[in-house]
Amino acid sequence: MLSNSIAKLVQYGIESGLTPECERSYTINLLLDVFHEDEFTEPEEKPTDVDLEETLNELLDEAVKRNLTEDSVVYRDLFDTRLMNCLMPRPAQVQKEFWDKYEKNPEEATDYFYKLSQDSNYIRRYRVKKDQKWKVESPYGDIDITINLSKPEKDPKAIAAAKNARTSSYPKCLLCPENEGYAGRVNHPARQNHRIIPITVNDTPWGFQYSPYVYYNEHCIVFNSKHTPMKIERNTFIKLFDFVKLFPHYFLGSNADLPIVGGSILSHDHFQGGHYTFAMAKAPIEKHVTIPGFEDVEAGIVKWPLSVLRIRHKDSERLVDLAAHVLEVWRGYTDEAAFIFAETDGEPHNTITPIARKVGDMYELDLTLRNNITTSEHPLGVYHPHAQYHHIKKENIGLIEVMGLAVLPARLKEELELLEEYILEGRDIASNEKIEKHAAWAAEFLPKYKDINKDNIHEILQKEVGIVFTHVLEDAGVYKCTQEGRDAFMRFIETL
Repeated sequence: MLSNSIAKLVQYGIESGLTPECERSYTINLLLDVFHEDEFTEPEEKPTDVDLEETLNELLDEAVKRNLTEDSVVYRDLFDTRLMNCLMPRPAQVQKEFWDKYEKNPEEATDYFYKLSQDSNYIRRYRVKKDQKWKVESPYGDIDITINLSKPEKDPKAIAAAKNARTSSYPKCLLCPENEGYAGRVNHPARQNHRIIPITVNDTPWGFQYSPYVYYNEHCIVFNSKHTPMKIERNTFIKLFDFVKLFPHYFLGSNADLPIVGGSILSHDHFQGGHYTFAMAKAPIEKHVTIPGFEDVEAGIVKWPLSVLRIRHKDSERLVDLAAHVLEVWRGYTDEAAFIFAETDGEPHNTITPIARKVGDMYELDLTLRNNITTSEHPLGVYHPHAQYHHIKKENIGLIEVMGLAVLPARLKEELELLEEYILEGRDIASNEKIEKHAAWAAEFLPKYKDINKDNIHEILQKEVGIVFTHVLEDAGVYKCTQEGRDAFMRFIETL
């Protein structure tokens, strides 16, 4: 049985291009060593069309039987990553292949690297497929919604083990280059099947990799090789354009650098990008503006729920100069009438979420104005999802959401399925503690629909979730899409 499963995995490695044919025996031997096994019997028939998930599960069951690993998702993930490493090319080989392809065409290089990141099981295709995705029409264009189901939930045994695990500062965080090849532990994912492409941005060493949790096509992460905190500054804009010049088919953006409006990892300077066009990128300029000293730069307020100034020019340096100017003015800008405060009690509030891309022969930079002030009414943030929408989305609005893609919690899958049942059966939603948080929301939208049945309920709920997320984005806008809000936005523009 073990021999057969090993033969299948090695065949997968060869068919996918991870493992050269000449390394068949070598790879079999590496896998035998992992299982502390001395014997191998070649199957009578050569395996074909190997299912990776099925084959890894066979090997994991065998590992559990031999007491080589615990039977829980966390430990199985650590072990199957070790198995995949036996098939993997060394980092230097991946880098050489990448840059050889890059010389022909940057897109060919990223196609190769993205496929490798999936074939290696670093991006677990079979988990990503479970994510629920749909689009919803909004006044601002088609909004993307995803319920993320690809991150496995830890079981109680693994949670207890992680709690008791010795704390380690190696690697310092999930974005450090030291993760490449790291075996992992119960409180840190294995990364033996992970590869990084070294690149240079702003004359400093950075790394380019893909996200293991693919929220959109070719979702990549670009990170500083040094563990250094996030900071939005002039150099940020230079770095974004340096990357876009390397990979003109990709956009690249940065989370803001302050809590609440920033991303989940503020301790390590990094950006996110990919080969995808978000609703925000498609949104038109609603009002063109001219900024003194930058009359040659096309600029305007974007028709978008968050407050976005888009600037465009063939010369990226002009955009860097203007973006640095906008950032400097915004950092110190206060407009009490619009409830914009640069700081309170010495705590700064204003920052920017920037997104760079190339469109034809023009460079484009979207500057999203952010503010993280809190009040007693909105303790999690005034420009953050308000409490009435927390039943759908309570987490920070980071870069991906800013651009128009809702990354919603996995709990919603079960909750929305239950909600469908309760609505169709006319049961009291508030009577179930799992979905009582949705009762007021359902009472609000249900009267809009004359006929709700099993054929349309799913679509109705998806649409209503999209409407809630659109309101969440409107909450995050420092200037609202109203005449009053636009007038206040123009007051800021005039100070530039």
